[in-house]
Amino acid sequence: MESGGGRRRVVVIGGGIAGSLLAKTIQFSADLTLIDPKEYLEVTWANLRNLVEPSFADRSVINHRDYLSNGRIVTSAAINITDNEVLTADGRHIVYDYLVIATGHADPVPVTKAERLHQYDAENQKIQSAQSILIVGGGPSGVELAGEIATDFPGKKVTLVHKGPRLLEFIGTKASDKSLGWLRSKKVEVKLELAVDLNSTSDGSQVYRTSTGESIKADCHFLCVAKPLATTWLSETTLKTNLDKNGRLMVDEHLRVKGRSNVFAIGDITDIPELKQGYLAHKHALVVAKNLKLLMDGGKQSKMAKYEPSSSAIAMVSLGRKDAVAQFPFTTVSGRVPGLLKSGDLFVGSTRKKMGLQP
Repeated sequence: MESGGGRRRVVVIGGGIAGSLLAKTIQFSADLTLIDPKEYLEVTWANLRNLVEPSFADRSVINHRDYLSNGRIVTSAAINITDNEVLTADGRHIVYDYLVIATGHADPVPVTKAERLHQYDAENQKIQSAQSILIVGGGPSGVELAGEIATDFPGKKVTLVHKGPRLLEFIGTKASDKSLGWLRSKKVEVKLELAVDLNSTSDGSQVYRTSTGESIKADCHFLCVAKPLATTWLSETTLKTNLDKNGRLMVDEHLRVKGRSNVFAIGDITDIPELKQGYLAHKHALVVAKNLKLLMDGGKQSKMAKYEPSSSAIAMVSLGRKDAVAQFPFTTVSGRVPGLLKSGDLFVGSTRKKMGLQP
């Protein structure tokens, strides 16, 4: 059984965008343990740039120890929670006074940064050696990957297939239309209301069958669909009754799991009715950091900070290295202006600064 000394014991499960910023922020205020199956934080919105420019990943994949100088790092998966401890896959029992769950989405990735960088190199070689590429999924990942490949490898045939009636269904139709127009201007073939059987190729044929019987030839494919929430394991823990029907943890205005005085949840796994975006996950982390510091200092619960859900549908999707489409509350724009905001660096420099690192 692992526990700390005099300071309050805070355990953070999940070293993604939300969990890492929280851990970094409170590391000198608590006896902190960060539990994560991998040794690094990944700036996830840079993943697709890493596929076309693997060297970009060296800045967007950050070892936890680079920003966490005063905390315990346990490289393992959490598999159970009781009222006072967390059990990990490698057999540790880690006691907590306060617990924060920030597991995000399930995305099996390598354990070490070196392995992750090698993976990006391999994916880049796959793109480089292909003449035709199939992308399945017309959400932000699929659209951004199509834009990255079309920009960096304009001679390759890129086909994007999406089962829905329009691209980027999580935001407005204007943004969808502008993205579709941009992709087609780059000669990306976009097929809507279509599904692809990725297991339909046989004998190395590289021909994929669609739901309408159509054939699509491609040297390789990338699956860009939504990843499941990493909360299934919670259904076997003391928090099983705190999950809603979609598998999200129900939280109160202070981001505490409802009915729990010492358990918080942040990031995509919460039931907060807002778009699940990185900058909002950062806001969650900072609210919980304030509340933890208050509680650990003996402050009154009535003084806890409240999280106000984002009511404005602000979203930005990069289109290659210079362009982007941006949806704001009263307008939607595309082209170089929003591209200046996101597409060049993909906010990697500003994220690194938040983590106390050189941009």
